Amino acid sequence: MSRFETLAEGLGFPEGPVVMPDGSVVVTEIASGCLTRIDPDGSVSRLADTGGGPNGAALGPDGMLYVCNNGGFEWNRDEGLRPVGRAADNLGGSIQRVDPDSGRVETLYTAFGDIPLRAPNDIVCDRHGGFYFTDHGHRSGRSLDFGAVFYARLDGSEIRQVAFPLIGPNGIGLSPDGSQVHVAETSSGRIWTYRVTAPGEFAAPDWPSPTGGDLLAGLAGFHRYDSLAVEACGNIAVATLRFGGINVVSPTGQMVERIALPDPYTTNICFGGQDMRTAFITLSGTGRLVRMEWARPGLPV
Repeated sequence: MSRFETLAEGLGFPEGPVVMPDGSVVVTEIASGCLTRIDPDGSVSRLADTGGGPNGAALGPDGMLYVCNNGGFEWNRDEGLRPVGRAADNLGGSIQRVDPDSGRVETLYTAFGDIPLRAPNDIVCDRHGGFYFTDHGHRSGRSLDFGAVFYARLDGSEIRQVAFPLIGPNGIGLSPDGSQVHVAETSSGRIWTYRVTAPGEFAAPDWPSPTGGDLLAGLAGFHRYDSLAVEACGNIAVATLRFGGINVVSPTGQMVERIALPDPYTTNICFGGQDMRTAFITLSGTGRLVRMEWARPGLPV
């Protein structure tokens, strides 16, 4: 088991860690409907109340936090804490903008045209004033929402669908040069890669792909993928469910290493520190944010 330090515990299914300019880390608490700031000394304070189920988050070039809100889950609390589907009082999916200084929350998007956002999950900003995000969808009985990848503008002026359909798209990240978007699909345990031809536009795949992307990795075993982060060298560090930990996959799809962690709901990772070689990881089932030294530098969210 890898060595790590616990920064905070007792959190309500934390996700979406973001390292802030002052060295603090902001996480979403899906089960508590809020954003929480954790200082380097481990002190914890509530930053904003978003309602619903705040999930993935990213820091925009304007200094604002952009949050994927899934609307809210039902929870099983018998064995730790785990989501078990769409809440009866689900607020609907949305993309929110949060001022990290005042805690003010603004809703940017709730739909793509006449298609409502169902369960926005994870997000990454590009260099062109926009961001990509996944909509995971919900399952109810025998019905399943197909998921999608969207591209939207930071100013709230435009949203478009860029990849559909996927089954449970979750983590999303950009390659170091911005030429590729990597998407982790939870249900299939696969990572799909899309080639960016322009902001919010993907090239057609080389073969008839069910998702519109190229298959990067489909690793053996029952690894259900959650969120991901990208290293400076282009490796993809993806959190794994059931077998809790982080799988590091090369840009060509080979396994680089696996870091095992003691929570089957290891959900997210981001990088920080002066040399970007400190990993901050959410162990959501046990309500912890932990940090550990990383072998290679990562990219900011």
